[in-house]
Amino acid sequence: MITRYIEKALGRASYQALEGGSYCATVRGLRGVVALGKTVEECRRELADVIEEWILVRVARGLDVPPIGGVVIKVRRAS
Repeated sequence: MITRYIEKALGRASYQALEGGSYCATVRGLRGVVALGKTVEECRRELADVIEEWILVRVARGLDVPPIGGVVIKVRRAS
């Protein structure tokens, strides 16, 4: 499920060339998810890691993970 979520999120990613030749990527709808890389591919790999960590932090804190492309990660709160 997390892998599918990451794939859908990467499909929404926006990449911007920065001064000096590096790249920055963000994902619409995932607040705070930002990655940097020397190449677009390096930036994409870093973005996948950032998205995974972002999901895990949200789950650990009991926060909802917004659905992307029909993929839903349900967060259950411990009782």
